[in-house]
Amino acid sequence: MTLIPMPATATAAQPGNDNLGVIQAWRAAGWRPHRGLPADQSIALVHDWCPSFRGGERVLAELGRTFGARDLYTLFDFLDSDTRTAHFGGVRFHTSHANRWPGVRKYYRHLFPLCPLLMEQFDVTGHDAVISSSAAFARGVITRPDQPHLCYVHSPVRYAWDEQFSYLEQLRLGNGPKGLLYRVLMHRLRNWDTRTAWGPDVMAANSSYVGARIRRIYGRDAEVVFPPVSAPEDAWSAEKDDYYVTASFMAPYKRTDLVIRAFNAMPRRRLLVVGEGQQAKALRDLAGPNVVFTGFLPRDDYFRTVARARALVFGGCEDFGIALAEAQLLGTPLIAFGRGGAVDIVRSPEDTGDPTGLLFSRQEETAVIGAVEAFETDRGRFTPGACRENADRFSVARFQAGIRRAFAMAEDAARSTTHGAR
Repeated sequence: MTLIPMPATATAAQPGNDNLGVIQAWRAAGWRPHRGLPADQSIALVHDWCPSFRGGERVLAELGRTFGARDLYTLFDFLDSDTRTAHFGGVRFHTSHANRWPGVRKYYRHLFPLCPLLMEQFDVTGHDAVISSSAAFARGVITRPDQPHLCYVHSPVRYAWDEQFSYLEQLRLGNGPKGLLYRVLMHRLRNWDTRTAWGPDVMAANSSYVGARIRRIYGRDAEVVFPPVSAPEDAWSAEKDDYYVTASFMAPYKRTDLVIRAFNAMPRRRLLVVGEGQQAKALRDLAGPNVVFTGFLPRDDYFRTVARARALVFGGCEDFGIALAEAQLLGTPLIAFGRGGAVDIVRSPEDTGDPTGLLFSRQEETAVIGAVEAFETDRGRFTPGACRENADRFSVARFQAGIRRAFAMAEDAARSTTHGAR
């Protein structure tokens, strides 16, 4: 095999360098990048799993629409036919063999040690390009060297990296046999995760926070492309009722328990809790009389509930937080933990422009209470109009432009790799 020498301005890819820098060097030396796949391009979408239609699946659906993808590879698919028709019309779903195991819907999350192997069994090499949507395993799909691969990263595997200790604590695994087994499995998952980190030509992160995690964990740079957020034009409301709202899938890392405990200590403040999930019963047992659970709400009812809230309160560290951005689009201020995607979304009083919410610095009840009281003291500063204007940064059009730009970079990277190997 004969190697074409790289231009003098380019440096060979080394651990810690990114394809993006190599591409820029090739461009500076006069190389002309490939522009666009054929009109009848075949793109494989790859997603971890589809247990329900939540934030990650909304982004997935928009990726499919943006690129006209007709094939989706996912480990598990439990979407109902109406959801498929509405958001994935004409898309063929390819699932793992484990998707057909009896009762798998009840225990699929416990199969995570097998998921890397299952993901590697998908054959996507017949497609012109691959776009993976990954919070864990999708990035590890096996591709050809000349096949452009763009990975939209919702998060590195959160329970294998910096949130491992939080999961151990919340699951009460301790240092016994179960805790030791969990640690061993996470160690093996980290090894696989770092080995496959350089598979995609380009990574796009859904927030600055995830971009920083990618840089720290994998030593790669990532393009930040905010997820798309939309709502009916008439869904937003300038009029607010006297309740606060928190909304999420009820998983431990969402920290709905923190918000409930804080409102238990503020009995004169009403809180609506929207959502269902694995912690639903425990959270209902925890709540005081001023905390009301709505359960899962249909989309229109959800929009109305959030739009009329005084503010949406969130205590977790989200990778991005589509529910937070949706609240802004609906004209509702935010009171959120000041880490993760909330930092990108909230325009705090210290920032330029009209503020759209407050961030609290610690995941403690007193911090939530203090933020709510500070919001009440100066509530007039957080206007619905400012919130709605702030949400323009998360429009579908901006997402499409950003993700197409990232895909073009992946094409360039794949072409530079194959040119350099001749």
